[in-house]
Amino acid sequence: MAKKIVNPTSTLQINFDKESKKDRVPGEVTYRIRLILGWFLFFIGTLLTLSFVSSFVVGVADQSEVELGAADVIAGSDIPVKNWAGLLGAKIAHFFIFRTFGWSSFLLIPLFFLSGLKLAYKREIYSVDRLSWQVLFYIIWGSLIAGFVVYQLDLPHSFGGGVGFFVTEKLTQLLGYLSIFLVLFLGLVFFVLFYQWNPSKPKAASAVLNKENELIPVEDEAFLDDDESFRVDNEDLETYRPHVPPVKVGDEVDGVLPADLPIIEQQLAENALEEVDETPFTFKVADEDDAAIEEVEEAPMNSAVQANDLVAQFGLYDPTADLPKYVYPTLDLLKEYDQKNQTTQVTMDELKENKEKIVETLLNYGIGIQKIEATIGPTVTLYEIVPKAGVRVSKITSLEDDLSLSLAAMGVRIIGQMPGKGTIGIEVANKNREMVPVRAVIGSEKFQKSTFDLPITLGKTISNEIFVADLAKMPHLLMAGATGQGKSVGLNMLLTSLIYKKHPATLKFVLVDPKKVELSLFNKLERHFLACLPDSAEAIITDTKKVVATLNSLCKEMDMRYDKLKIAGCRNIKEYNQKFINRRLNPNEHDFMPYIVLVIDELADLMLTAGKEVEHPIARLAQLARAIGIHLVVATQRPSVNVITGTIKANFPARLSFKVMSKIDSRTILDAGGADQLVGMGDMLLSMGSEVIRLQCAFVDTPEVEEICDFIGNQQGYTTAYLLPEPDSDEMGGQDRGDIDLGDRDAYFDEAARLVVMHQQGSTSLIQRKLKLGYNRAGRLIDQLEIAGIVGSFGGSKAREVLVKSETELEEILKNL
Repeated sequence: MAKKIVNPTSTLQINFDKESKKDRVPGEVTYRIRLILGWFLFFIGTLLTLSFVSSFVVGVADQSEVELGAADVIAGSDIPVKNWAGLLGAKIAHFFIFRTFGWSSFLLIPLFFLSGLKLAYKREIYSVDRLSWQVLFYIIWGSLIAGFVVYQLDLPHSFGGGVGFFVTEKLTQLLGYLSIFLVLFLGLVFFVLFYQWNPSKPKAASAVLNKENELIPVEDEAFLDDDESFRVDNEDLETYRPHVPPVKVGDEVDGVLPADLPIIEQQLAENALEEVDETPFTFKVADEDDAAIEEVEEAPMNSAVQANDLVAQFGLYDPTADLPKYVYPTLDLLKEYDQKNQTTQVTMDELKENKEKIVETLLNYGIGIQKIEATIGPTVTLYEIVPKAGVRVSKITSLEDDLSLSLAAMGVRIIGQMPGKGTIGIEVANKNREMVPVRAVIGSEKFQKSTFDLPITLGKTISNEIFVADLAKMPHLLMAGATGQGKSVGLNMLLTSLIYKKHPATLKFVLVDPKKVELSLFNKLERHFLACLPDSAEAIITDTKKVVATLNSLCKEMDMRYDKLKIAGCRNIKEYNQKFINRRLNPNEHDFMPYIVLVIDELADLMLTAGKEVEHPIARLAQLARAIGIHLVVATQRPSVNVITGTIKANFPARLSFKVMSKIDSRTILDAGGADQLVGMGDMLLSMGSEVIRLQCAFVDTPEVEEICDFIGNQQGYTTAYLLPEPDSDEMGGQDRGDIDLGDRDAYFDEAARLVVMHQQGSTSLIQRKLKLGYNRAGRLIDQLEIAGIVGSFGGSKAREVLVKSETELEEILKNL
């Protein structure tokens, strides 16, 4: 039986059939070549380290040996070499330190080590390309500086090397003491060109502006891509806004009114601007005391040409212009854990021991295997086996409990067939699990460079890869998990990742927290990221009675957005916003639409207290809201069928489950088993379509969330939270009208009745808008109109039917009342 171990840090592979060897695929050959070359660079770096350090210690003890010729080296010498790397090391140190660049040659060591790391493992602590230019300059420049000191103070020749001494000697003879100023000037030129340094601005950039005009916080320049983004300093954000010239009273401006034209809202009366259509005109900005704007019709012009003219004059519309100095949260707000001090998660002995137990257990049931591979993750290790011919897959999957007993490990889970592979997966929990810090996930290059509409990162997969997904394409997420298994941390992680990537102008949260304590940390984001009803005392909804109103308000927001999409001729929010940014939509009828993410922390409590009143709007939003940018994240501790009903479940294709207590709960949330076999503490299964992914949720601590919220909350924000439309009282439905007394009618009853009959529209919003009343009073009026027989009963999302068809008939009814 031949055994072969490949890459022991991540994979253990044992071939049981030594006669069947597959040809190497090109990707594997390339990987091995890169690995060999990378380790060769590590070897060179180690050789240089030993050579240079020992040369510093032993000094000139090997001087006679390094000057020997090739023939003398072959003949041998009686003098022992003192250099720790032998004669080769002595000659290398002599060449670099004495003959060429002196002690600045030490800069070559990190270059070789980092190059080897990038080549072998594709990891880049610091940009190797950038470091190469720095090392090339600093070696030469440092040699010249040291050479000048050596020449002036008669120090040992090795400080600056032969190059430094020779060049500075010639420069000193030519320029005297001015030579040192020339060398320093060269250093200054390098700083200006290489670092793009500006003495009047901070040197460290805090954000990246990408093609989508999103400012992304960075700590490391390795995250930058010159083709897609450029660095922006905090104080320079104003520079990159499209310049909009101020408009004064009496100025004339050609074209369609731009969306962000200054002072229009502040200095014009409500009737100062008439509605603008696609026909171009010249308008004059009027004073508040003037009449309506003078309008001069011109020849029709193509709307695209108008838009291009507006863009040329004012630039693209910038939705972030209201908060131009907003600074994205930085990675400094997140804790940096010392991963080196953690216990080694999986040892080779543990891998071999588990392999032998798996093989032995399967052999006891007459199941032979050809090959087994192990992939180590932060929480579990995945063993992939290839059974011998004739073995049924079902025979292996039925041995889950037996393998768990044999391995003495909690959370053994068998995957019938690995997707896209001809193997069977066995997941075994690690004895020493690895914590995944939020900083390592948020700060990863994969997340920082993601271009998703709503990028979220939850943690790492079982192969230690950062998991990044697009919530906009899920498009809704259903979460479940028993108490204490990581569900609240998962919600915080989802919200944190969105906050790190999105500007407040492009994203709003509607947070529903029946437990009143889980999402309270995000209260400080009210004027930046939160949305609520106009009459809400707090932006985070904790009162169950308010939840129904908020859900119906979101349904109304959805209908209003679809109406705008229809008028604009767009299919989804992305097309609509792009058209608005390009100034191809009338700003009097349209506005920029931010994404809205509804987060419900405990659905079970809402279903218990409100039932169908909650289920209906949630199902409606899940069915229709994707295209207009409203996405739902619904969590519950108890994934039973009376909480996650068939109507809700059918519209949530993405499901995420932490550890649950039974197989029934697992099948309720995932339509598959396995969630009951998780090991807790953030271990989770994510189902998207037919694929189930096992993840370890990153750990974001409460103080970290508080730091982020404080950082954003202390910045300038909007005057209020993002206000949702007030829902019609019709949409509230189910109210008891038996206690309504028409003898105690509202003072506006007659006027409201005439208004409804005149417009033949029985809706609360019409009464609110025309009579300028609040939501509650308008709702009572519509109830009184129903009792009086003027409007019909509640009919879902549609306006009530007006039963009185003429004003004459209405006056007769009012007289009798």
